[in-house]
Amino acid sequence: MQFFLNQRLGILLPHSNKKWSDYPVTEQEQILERWERIRGSIPDRIQALEKEINILQSRLEEEEEFLFSCRINEEISEIASIINDLWIWFRTSPSIENPSFPPFD
Repeated sequence: MQFFLNQRLGILLPHSNKKWSDYPVTEQEQILERWERIRGSIPDRIQALEKEINILQSRLEEEEEFLFSCRINEEISEIASIINDLWIWFRTSPSIENPSFPPFD
């Protein structure tokens, strides 16, 4: 099992070419422990992104040029999409008996 940094989300995501059941139980436990540490960092990442959105919204309120307003809105939309994806990963809470994210990508 490997964890790779997802540049868009800013967190490590699991990746495997093996089935969950092919891992020994001790390794499954280690994988789940690592995932829980990563998962625990997701709310902080979301909070940082929400601050970025707030800054962009403040800029948007002051922006008078339509094209710049559109760009700011696009940035806000992209960050909101990232936050949505992070919440999906945060709700991914696998267990040894019921892994919910194989094949981990």
